[in-house]
Amino acid sequence: MQIELSHLESPVGPLALAIERGKLRDLSFSTEEVLHERLVRAHPEAEIAHGSGGTPMKRLRAYFAGDLHAFEDIPVSLAGTPFQRRVWAELRKIPVGRTISYRDLATAIGQPAAVRAVGAANGRNPVALVVPCHRVIAADGKLQGYGGGLERKAWLLRHERALLS
Repeated sequence: MQIELSHLESPVGPLALAIERGKLRDLSFSTEEVLHERLVRAHPEAEIAHGSGGTPMKRLRAYFAGDLHAFEDIPVSLAGTPFQRRVWAELRKIPVGRTISYRDLATAIGQPAAVRAVGAANGRNPVALVVPCHRVIAADGKLQGYGGGLERKAWLLRHERALLS
């Protein structure tokens, strides 16, 4: 397995990207070095090298420059449980500028009682931004539960012109 790593200094801090076979497999709010260490532990057999980031990098730059739809069709490779993948697929359906509650997300995947499990799956999203977990908020309209920090979540939602309570 070959994994290409790259990084982007963004308005919300450093982002590290991992791309495998042209698909984004990891996008995290960290440095390239931190992501490299995590990937080496998880995949000691992988060949990991620095790269340009290709299309995902270009699309992320466009997003931060104001093209809010730039990364909607970036191909991703998501390793997770079937439940997590269902949640992540549903997250990609949330339009730019919109938010939904964890309860709404649980209902959308056909499991309205699984609100906590949906929150946990959201927290394990390996490709933040591209799978827009920042668009999920509490039922009362408040921000909560974002691995990148609530300040980042608020910035992203303002950038996308989402209506916040």
